[in-house]
Amino acid sequence: MQNEAESSTPSGFIRQMIARDIASGKHGGRVHTRFPPEPNGYLHIGHAKSICLNFSLAEEYGGLCNLRFDDTNPLREDQDFVDSIKENIRWLGFRWHGEVRYSSSYFEQLYEFARQLIRKDRAYVCALSPDQAREYRGALTAPGVDSPWRERDPEESLDLFARMRQGEFADGELSLRAKIDMAAPNMNLRDPILYRIRHAAHYQTGADWCMYPTYDYTHCISDALENITHSLCTLEFEDHRPLYDWILQQIDRDSLRAASELGDAAAPWVPPEQTEFAKLRISYTMLGKRFLRALVEEGGVAGWDDPRMPTLAGMRRRGYTPASIRNFCEAVGVARSESLVDIAMLEHAVREDLDRNAPRAMCVLRPLKVVLRNFDEGRRDMLPIPCHPKRGELGRRKVPLGREICIEREDFAVAPPPGFKRLVAGGEVRLRGAYVIRCEEVFRDAAGEITELHCSVDFDTLGKRPEGRKVKGVIHWVSLAAAEKVTLRLYDRLFVEENPAPKNIGEVMAGLNPDSLEQIEGCLLEPAALTAEAGDHFQFERVGYFHRDREAESGTPVFNRTISLRDTWGRGSG
Repeated sequence: MQNEAESSTPSGFIRQMIARDIASGKHGGRVHTRFPPEPNGYLHIGHAKSICLNFSLAEEYGGLCNLRFDDTNPLREDQDFVDSIKENIRWLGFRWHGEVRYSSSYFEQLYEFARQLIRKDRAYVCALSPDQAREYRGALTAPGVDSPWRERDPEESLDLFARMRQGEFADGELSLRAKIDMAAPNMNLRDPILYRIRHAAHYQTGADWCMYPTYDYTHCISDALENITHSLCTLEFEDHRPLYDWILQQIDRDSLRAASELGDAAAPWVPPEQTEFAKLRISYTMLGKRFLRALVEEGGVAGWDDPRMPTLAGMRRRGYTPASIRNFCEAVGVARSESLVDIAMLEHAVREDLDRNAPRAMCVLRPLKVVLRNFDEGRRDMLPIPCHPKRGELGRRKVPLGREICIEREDFAVAPPPGFKRLVAGGEVRLRGAYVIRCEEVFRDAAGEITELHCSVDFDTLGKRPEGRKVKGVIHWVSLAAAEKVTLRLYDRLFVEENPAPKNIGEVMAGLNPDSLEQIEGCLLEPAALTAEAGDHFQFERVGYFHRDREAESGTPVFNRTISLRDTWGRGSG
């Protein structure tokens, strides 16, 4: 049994680190995190892990969490991505501190700090072309070579840097590089580029700038300006941490502090520190934003919000719920070492949330007509069926039953396999929430295909078992006169490989699952579910969990299958 000290120890290495920082008075006891996406694509499930971590830690420790767009590449960034990111963070249930922040808002301060580095002879303007710079950089097994302009006089570099800003030079003609160590074992410290010339309009700043700071230079300073205490990022940035620290060490601390949001009066003030955690990897899922973007642009999917995509927009449209994604991220946890998470874990979180909250409805995917012979013409029973078997507070819905109904074609068999518990010729079955029926006659067309069943109704079996006989099977159904035709889209995993690791877009396209989408027209849905609006969830009984999508151009209601009732991967649809 844990003692009191053990039970009060925070779980996870990041929480333990934060607890130590608070106990020591570091950062004055503050906890201030940030989520800093680059607006060059839509958020995916991997980003959700970072979102949940940063926002939840701030909430847990009574701190703050910023939303900042690290927007330093005008060629890839767009307002549409910004809007989508904000919308999906809100959808997950999080709210950021204050106004949305942009690294581009700090361009003037970043420029002045770069001038400071030049004056201190910690940066210089280099005239190597991008290809030459890569060649001079060396390799993991060989040191780099100093640029011919590494010892350029700081005053000359200051003059050139100002003229770079004024637009005197072409793209790639000059760059500003940090002056660190061309023989460093860490390649990120071999005089990395801090600014590059790029004559391109920025979605935030327009044509104000024709040179832009690099991500590595911008990110750490943005953290410092926003008084971030704990800069949390994925393991891919671990080798960048020495550069993060070097830049903040070289800039005058008093000027950095004065420019920060806390200003001169802040005490104590400690520059932020970067801590890395393992990024999320999920089986049968590809999360590389570059390849996701290529998948959209090459037409492998129908946009960023295609319900097969691992983007939050796609998952939202498919019917994944915010609670299920948050619960999944919490269950995965935060570790230092990477591992492949089984996608079944995510699917379980979705099923668990929808099973608890989604109302039930009946929908027939492949209809087979059934005539109830002893059900009078014009008779219509309105049967009260629970909206949820375990949640009485959700009430009951009225389901109409008439002389003609439809059942699933697969729920009838002339020669049933062993263990078949549905309707057979001469056999009985219960209609969900209604009566027991017996199949009396089977009708076929000229080709021998079954077209219609005639059955009799035992009217004494509504809500009770028939006397003297056992009826084990229960099937769903809809009234033919009252049901409406809808389109169902059945989604499956987008990739066939458990751990897709494409090297190019060709391999991405070749790895797609050809059965990731099956669209079924002419499905019949009970009328109670037809009042659903886009975004509503249902469990279509014995079929799966569905989410109403925006309507097709024809005006036909469309429902996306969020997930089957159980894991059916490799065993047919469920």
